[in-house]
Amino acid sequence: MKTREPKRQTNWRRWFVGLLVLNIAVIATILTFIFWPISSVDYTNDDSNDPGRSSEFIVQTTKQNINDLSNAYIDQFLEGTNHNYRLEIDEDIHLIGELPVFSTTLPLSVRFEPDVQENGDLILKQESISLGLLELPNQKIMEYLDRYLPMPPWVTVNPEEEEIYVAVTDMDIRSNFQVEVERINLEEDDLAFKIIVPYRTLGIEPAEPIE
Repeated sequence: MKTREPKRQTNWRRWFVGLLVLNIAVIATILTFIFWPISSVDYTNDDSNDPGRSSEFIVQTTKQNINDLSNAYIDQFLEGTNHNYRLEIDEDIHLIGELPVFSTTLPLSVRFEPDVQENGDLILKQESISLGLLELPNQKIMEYLDRYLPMPPWVTVNPEEEEIYVAVTDMDIRSNFQVEVERINLEEDDLAFKIIVPYRTLGIEPAEPIE
């Protein structure tokens, strides 16, 4: 029995050192994620889209209609992935989902205030945000959202400004129509969008301008 005792102590020391190294590695990884510099985002507007002559229509709708349409699009966009999030549009725009970070998934909740831009795009300004029970800066959570949550190509997350730029005018619509946000008043349940229909989309050649 006495000859086996040193081996037990050696094994115990190896397990202890291994566990200590593992804990240090996990803590270092988490600290790296938390204190990694926030990246800035520049919005670029594509002014090269010239549909020619067109007609414009203003379509008024409700929060419920936009909520249903948005979530139907999100479900199709996320199809075949392990990601999950949805929107709830009421007094504000509430993004609810799960964020895969730190080798697990954490519940994500972000509330936004919509701000319609002059060019018909939309900026969602972050009002409140939480990622599980983690006490992290808002900008850091926004960066995780940008890094780990898939978004359409016309949606840009800006962690530095704590907002999301929704380039509605860059949406790829099969009918070749162009959509712009006209107004959003969530309190009055008044949402309006401008639909721009190029004549050529309907097979109509625009008349030459009279000089």
